[in-house]
Amino acid sequence: MITLGNDVILASDILNVVLLVLMLITALSLIFLRNLFAIIMMSGIFSLTAAVLYVVWDSVDVSFTEASVGAGISTVLMLATLALTAPEEKRIRQRHWASLAVVTVTGALLGYATIDMPRYGDPEAPVNKHVAPRYIYESGKEVGPPNMVTSTLAAYRGYDTLGETTVIFTAAAGVITIIGAARRRRRTSADVSKVREV
Repeated sequence: MITLGNDVILASDILNVVLLVLMLITALSLIFLRNLFAIIMMSGIFSLTAAVLYVVWDSVDVSFTEASVGAGISTVLMLATLALTAPEEKRIRQRHWASLAVVTVTGALLGYATIDMPRYGDPEAPVNKHVAPRYIYESGKEVGPPNMVTSTLAAYRGYDTLGETTVIFTAAAGVITIIGAARRRRRTSADVSKVREV
């Protein structure tokens, strides 16, 4: 704990800032890198850093999902796809200023929308006054499982969990389809070359 004037800075606040700065640096490096393998590794580092940040925020279930999906499955799927592509991203000749303008305006609007949000950790925030107490005190009666995280993921956030599972399945099916198509093309070209030799 560090005291600056009347403000108290906790070690967790310092850790939050360090992790967020690391994520920002990682995200910025993704913009300028051209090597696809390096981009995949940096995106995995970004996901792992986010998972650590979620642990600091006491969201272990979200951290587990981020580590397994973001850093694990996504990295493996992207590496499998990389085997079928060139190692370097093609350089774009022209600049897409309209796209940059749309992204900038959207980011500014999202930043503006956070002004109305309650302060971080505010006990008077709506989530701490209505939603969280209901999950804590009523989930056992309403859903059944004694584990509040299971109740939340399986019932209150059931559609969200189903959506996450669908996204993972679709990504895996897409990569498997791409890899299978590439193998079939290789076999076809090998068969054609053998016929030509004969």
